[in-house]
Amino acid sequence: MFSFYNMRKPRQFEHKPIYWDPRKEKLEQRIHKVKMEMGVEETDYEQYKDAIRGSFVEGTHHLKKSKDKGDDARDRLYRNMRLILLLALLAAIYWFLYLR
Repeated sequence: MFSFYNMRKPRQFEHKPIYWDPRKEKLEQRIHKVKMEMGVEETDYEQYKDAIRGSFVEGTHHLKKSKDKGDDARDRLYRNMRLILLLALLAAIYWFLYLR
């Protein structure tokens, strides 16, 4: 539908591996965890990615409320367009009744 501004999201890189071995990945995670406990390796920031992802939404009150309600950008766009159309209709009625 018609919009006054384009709210496109940037493309995100998503690599889909051709071959993935879940056993090998679990083994590497266990080895890495043991090395971290022993102090052989420094802190790995990969483990914090899941905690960081989505923390901005959880930190803001209005985004968290809209996420809990299940609203997305399309719903907000339709609500804004409905409001604009209602205001335009009211302005046309006012012009027709009082200024004409």
